[in-house]
Amino acid sequence: MGKSKNQVLAFDFGASSGRAIIGYLEDGKIKMEEVYRFSNDPVTVGKTMYWDTLRQFFEIKQGMLKAKQKGGFKSLGIDTWGVDFGLLDEHGVLLENAIHYRDDRTLGMQEEVFKVLPKDRVYNLSGNQFENFNTIFQVYALVKKRPWLLERAETLLLTPDLFNYFLTGEKKAEYTMATTTQLMDAKNRCWSQEILEALEIPEKLLAEIVPSGTTVGELSEDICEELGLEKAKVISVASHDTQSAVVAVPTQKEDFLFISCGTWSLFGTELKEPIINEDSLKYNVSNEGGYGNTTTLLKNIIGLWLVQESRRQWMREGVEYGFGELEQLATKAKPFVSFIDPDAPEFNTAGNIPKRIRQFCARTGQAIPETVGDVVCCINQSLALKYRYTLEQIEACTKKTYPEIHMIGGGIQSKLLCQMTASANNKKVIAGPVEATALGNIAVQLMALGEIENLQKAREIIRASEDTKEYRPENGEDWEEAYQKFKQIIIKEA
Repeated sequence: MGKSKNQVLAFDFGASSGRAIIGYLEDGKIKMEEVYRFSNDPVTVGKTMYWDTLRQFFEIKQGMLKAKQKGGFKSLGIDTWGVDFGLLDEHGVLLENAIHYRDDRTLGMQEEVFKVLPKDRVYNLSGNQFENFNTIFQVYALVKKRPWLLERAETLLLTPDLFNYFLTGEKKAEYTMATTTQLMDAKNRCWSQEILEALEIPEKLLAEIVPSGTTVGELSEDICEELGLEKAKVISVASHDTQSAVVAVPTQKEDFLFISCGTWSLFGTELKEPIINEDSLKYNVSNEGGYGNTTTLLKNIIGLWLVQESRRQWMREGVEYGFGELEQLATKAKPFVSFIDPDAPEFNTAGNIPKRIRQFCARTGQAIPETVGDVVCCINQSLALKYRYTLEQIEACTKKTYPEIHMIGGGIQSKLLCQMTASANNKKVIAGPVEATALGNIAVQLMALGEIENLQKAREIIRASEDTKEYRPENGEDWEEAYQKFKQIIIKEA
């Protein structure tokens, strides 16, 4: 089999960088080539943290030009983080740059929403984990603080849908992204009239929801003329990056666990229908849409952001460590000395994370991690133990047990975290693929183009395309003792 005529282009946006990757089928495997990489930096003006939306779109154009030099593309798909959005006026003009999910405009908004619509009712409708940055709280901040902006707005589009509009002129809301908003009725898979009316959010703002893999249109004449491109389809892939990654879990089992591991850790399982009940509300577990109208039951956990932001702090202090070097220092540190709750509020925002970790340990009566290695060891152990804590919640909700965990995404390049995860959870960990999000994006495009039959076949092809590595549990008694200590810290801090 020769090179596929259906070469596709995937744009994968992360919180700090983005990439353009060409993919195609060859000899029963997906082949990929990164053709462009760019920085994706937030911009703070006054007290507001924005995404540089127009710069992001400029980089998409550069990626298309690079792909043109590599033989062009039949389609393109864009995946990004969830929840953030842009507002368009009646003429389709962007009213302002999208505001970053780490901006503090949503502080206190959960309480404001719950005055209007009780917390349990919001959950029973949306099935979403409560996070300050969810779209519902971002939009309600506008209702309360900047109503004139909503009055001027005609359409709200989540980030990948906004870029698809810039490319095609078509306004659509892709299903997996829409389910991150906490504005959807999870069981009926539509916008929740009750939530919108209660919070005085104009229904006209929200575009038609379309399934993952929908062709929303073609590149506009203007884009093609500007860049010298042939017409190409623009496909709404599973455009929430987590759901693109889930597409790429290399399993043929119906029941499986995954951790999509990077800046954030998304721990979950794939289901046919949402689970919304007292247990899922108590555990604050999220039901998010997946490819093929599946539901992903998951918890959103702060991930390697803690290491990344600690590294930035040490750089500010004049010492630049590579990630490999940090991992080596952590392996030399004494284990099981101190733990943090990675999701404690003080770890959500940028700044001096090592200092905050020491303050957390002091407040909870633990030994204080002094060295760089101590801090990184504390972070990795705490993440692995938080996975165990979350595993128990997922299993309680599904009433199932799982023999293994699939770890996917860039975070699996940390062998230390993979091994700690296997040991802390007392389960085999299958690590890979690293490029899960890009593979899932490409696979959905190839399914939309008819080159891959279905999701099961896509996962089979991905398993054949990528190497995986297995990790087995070690030092079981030590980890069990550590987990009991960790649990007590979580319970006291709750």
